[in-house]
Amino acid sequence: MSEVELPNPEELEEVKAKTFTRRVALVTAVFAVILAIASLGGNNAMKEMLLAQQQSSDQWAFYQAKVIREHLYKIQKMQAEAALAERGGAMKPDVRAKIESLMKKAAEEETRYKTEKKEIEAEAKKLERERDVNQRKDPYFDYAEVLLQIAIVMASVSILSGSRPVFYFAVGAASLGAFLAFNGFFLLVRLPFMH
Repeated sequence: MSEVELPNPEELEEVKAKTFTRRVALVTAVFAVILAIASLGGNNAMKEMLLAQQQSSDQWAFYQAKVIREHLYKIQKMQAEAALAERGGAMKPDVRAKIESLMKKAAEEETRYKTEKKEIEAEAKKLERERDVNQRKDPYFDYAEVLLQIAIVMASVSILSGSRPVFYFAVGAASLGAFLAFNGFFLLVRLPFMH
């Protein structure tokens, strides 16, 4: 009868430790990938927020310029109306026709600027909404990055200490971080402490 060789318990423990170490290392690499994605999302949200704010400010400045021009034409029209009311009967027909023509042109320009400023206002408000959305996204990415960095450090500690509870803590932190990053992209859930 052949003899059955029993494995050395120390060797089994070593294989078990190597398996745990490999798995934790692989999971840590996944954490790092999720961290990179969260970091990219956070950077993009911040850039988009700042760009939308700048563009919105530009649109409001343009809007203000249109308002000023609209008021200048309105004043011009009112001055022409006042001149006609004051001296209309004593004016020569060609002068009266010239003032009426200027009045009509001023009224047309006033109307044009009034219409243009409405379009500019709509664009500025759209950019403000875009800024606000990106502003709401940013904290989710920030907290996701922190949790994922903590998870990577704790996973490394679990490898060094061989501690499964520390690794489970790392998985929990990474899961929460991944959720926050996902929520940062899609804003599916509004967490009150983030706003």
